[in-house]
Amino acid sequence: MAKLRLGLWQRVAVMLVVPVTTLLTRRTWLRMDDIPATGPVILVPNHVSHFDPLVVAHYIYRSGRWPRFLGKSSVWKVPIIGFLLIKTRQIPVERGSVEAVKSLDTLVTALREGGAVVVYPEGTTTRSPDLWPMHGKTGAARLALLTGAPVVPIANWGAQAIFDPRTNRLRLRRTDVTVTTGRPVDLSRWAGAAPTREVLDEMTEAIMLDVRDLLSEIRDGEPPPLYDRPVHRAITSEEAP
Repeated sequence: MAKLRLGLWQRVAVMLVVPVTTLLTRRTWLRMDDIPATGPVILVPNHVSHFDPLVVAHYIYRSGRWPRFLGKSSVWKVPIIGFLLIKTRQIPVERGSVEAVKSLDTLVTALREGGAVVVYPEGTTTRSPDLWPMHGKTGAARLALLTGAPVVPIANWGAQAIFDPRTNRLRLRRTDVTVTTGRPVDLSRWAGAAPTREVLDEMTEAIMLDVRDLLSEIRDGEPPPLYDRPVHRAITSEEAP
């Protein structure tokens, strides 16, 4: 693990998150070295549980990088948690607003500073009954076009046994979790392309297929086609860009 230089509030976050995940999980960390040790990188995990951001954050931290997550803005309004998220340089987004543009600018700046940003391309926990990935949103693809930063897939499995989004059932018992990293998604076909809807959709599909195939390596069964997102008349704040 590379040595991280952490500020006060980053150290506080580590002291809060790492003991929780250590207590509640038996961890299998795979291919951690595939996370670039330095330089800008867009990390794109699958999303099976509201608990898996803690697991993924622990994994990325142990790789020697400080993760900067993009998340729904409502979490920043929770007392104490919101304060810590601000102090640890996490990035809120509110879809369909001027703030969403500011969040994109913050992400671009973070990457140009050599940061590791984490974007859940599904935008929410998967709605697949078997927890396979859904078709994604285009935020990670847009970031890749703007910055040229590599997009690196992460797959995680097991956190759903602690909190299952299908049943909203919480089980505070020690659970096996596995996290692995893949090689950067090959997006060279679209290098320098204009960010049209077609281009962004094609790039997002390539990203999600790599995430899905990576997930299939750590769970049983052949991966199915990407799950179709439910169609809603209104877009909720839970859906990230």
